[in-house]
Amino acid sequence: MHNRLKLLLLVLSLTAVSAVRGQESMIPDVNYPLLEKLIQTAKTNYPRVKMYGFRMTMADANVKKAKAGWFDILSFSYLYSPNNSTNIVNPSIFNGYQLGLVINFGSILTKAPAIKLAKEEKKFAEAEFAEYQLTIEAQVKQRYYLYVQYMAVVRLRGQSILDMEASLKDTRYRYEKGEATLAEYNTASTGLADQINAKITAEGNLLIAKSSLEEILGKKLEEIN
Repeated sequence: MHNRLKLLLLVLSLTAVSAVRGQESMIPDVNYPLLEKLIQTAKTNYPRVKMYGFRMTMADANVKKAKAGWFDILSFSYLYSPNNSTNIVNPSIFNGYQLGLVINFGSILTKAPAIKLAKEEKKFAEAEFAEYQLTIEAQVKQRYYLYVQYMAVVRLRGQSILDMEASLKDTRYRYEKGEATLAEYNTASTGLADQINAKITAEGNLLIAKSSLEEILGKKLEEIN
């Protein structure tokens, strides 16, 4: 009977180890379609992405404003001289309305460089936006992978607790029969407590990783389907 019990415990132990080994890798837990949704969500909601978008809009408006400034080099004026009137101070041979066009040559020299500068600033804003698009994509991936990693750790710790509970139960049974020492029983008890503590720590890390991921997403993870 005793040998049968040992054989049964050995089979259960091997089954548990096999189950844990089947979950050694976190790679199968990575959901790539979900990850793409997370990246797009972050690009839509994260404030810094919007900030770079505003900079591009402002840079584009500055280019248009600089181009429209070409009209500033021209100024129109008019003079009205009533018919049959005599101006002794500034005599004029023309009567009625007189139109004039003034060209500011100084503005011509400064306008082209101003337009070029506005275009360069627009290119710079576009490059900043493109760079941050890559940056936020990398950040979302890193935070998501860390979240998945801690999910795997929590699952592994949970399985380890089950194994330690079974081991403690077996050790207690053998201790009560006088087949195990008090030191062995205490070791099994301490092992179970350590695994429980390790799982709690892993759960805390999982919650922190989830919070970090949601911070860059701008919404709760459960809200993304």
